[in-house]
Amino acid sequence: MTIETPALARINEVPLNNAAEVLDSGELRQRACTELLRQAAIGAGLLPTNDPLPAAGVISEAAAQAIEALLERELAVPEPSEAACRRHFAAHAARHAVGERVQLRHVLFAVTPGVDVTALRQRAEACLIDLRARGADESGDRFAAAARTLSNCPSGADGGALGWLTAADCAPEFAREIFGQAGVGVLARLVHSRFGLHVVEVLAREPGIQPAFEAVRGAVAQSLRQLAFATALRQYLLVLAAAARVEGVALDQADTPLVQ
Repeated sequence: MTIETPALARINEVPLNNAAEVLDSGELRQRACTELLRQAAIGAGLLPTNDPLPAAGVISEAAAQAIEALLERELAVPEPSEAACRRHFAAHAARHAVGERVQLRHVLFAVTPGVDVTALRQRAEACLIDLRARGADESGDRFAAAARTLSNCPSGADGGALGWLTAADCAPEFAREIFGQAGVGVLARLVHSRFGLHVVEVLAREPGIQPAFEAVRGAVAQSLRQLAFATALRQYLLVLAAAARVEGVALDQADTPLVQ
């Protein structure tokens, strides 16, 4: 996640930020994508031309509803076939394990209002590199020491220990990085969540029970629908961006924040 300079970014002359804001590249792209869709909804007659401009990236309720209607009309999302569902299940079977548990500890670098995100990320990266490079030494457990010293989570007092968790115990964006994997140890990269940046160590895993395909076909089909929607949305946003005047933000990345 790179950090953008405070320079103004615009979509068709509509500013996405102000000179006092420092946004990470993901948030800036998300604002740009939302503004492209808001303007497209106006152009399609689904939203009044006097819809208020977003304030700090927040659009009006009417704009949110109009964008939803626009996407429902413009995006063609095919229903996944039985064969596609079975292939996806075979490739990602671990994601559907029932009862998977992971024993974790973490160091949380919390993102709070007014925090210097650049400096925060630098501290988190430095902590991650140190823990992966050195691990425990004769003076004691370095991970627990780092958690007690640096973590913004109450678990820091206990060395960052979170105990045994299931995916349901975690924020979805956190769970996606942890569950359905095989490795243990300090993860190679920071885990991003709504709470901030996490240095995570997996202490142990219990894989859970692998259900039969028939038991999870609905969930598999929904996953494929979401993937198809994400692909269609990326393509639609690229079309909108090509027809717009885009300044100060790159929209040709493979990942689209709106559908992560």
